[in-house]
Amino acid sequence: MVKGDLLLLAATETRKGPLTMCDFSLQHAKSRPAVVADKLVSHNFGRGTIGFKSVDDPIGDATAVCILPGTELAFDKPIKLRWSCNEDRSIEGRFTTAIFRQKDKDKPSVHHDVLEMPDGQQILLTHLEEGQNATVLQLPADPKTEKEAEEQRRAEYVG
Repeated sequence: MVKGDLLLLAATETRKGPLTMCDFSLQHAKSRPAVVADKLVSHNFGRGTIGFKSVDDPIGDATAVCILPGTELAFDKPIKLRWSCNEDRSIEGRFTTAIFRQKDKDKPSVHHDVLEMPDGQQILLTHLEEGQNATVLQLPADPKTEKEAEEQRRAEYVG
């Protein structure tokens, strides 16, 4: 598949099928799917977009690591944000685990990737401070119902 064709495939084939790209904001970056035990670091991929790359990737040639909704992550230190939209419900210094989710999948050209905290609060992945280390603890189970498949389906982006 050539960049410029379908840039993001909905993950209807689950993780056994291709996952071409992460969120639309990373359309300019090369990417690969996450696997269990991946050691990741939050990274600015340019244009103000934060995503994850492998800790072993060189900064100038980083590959975005795409995460399926439902994936569990563990951070080595409490999560820090570049800024917070919910000043009254700050997550700063409170959590070291999160579940990757997507929101507003029906809206093109908005950030979809969020981290769900143990208290249910969701923060945009792009609000993470750079340089935070995380490990992929667990990928979501293969969906058994259409509802589960929809929850794991990534937002579509056609460019």
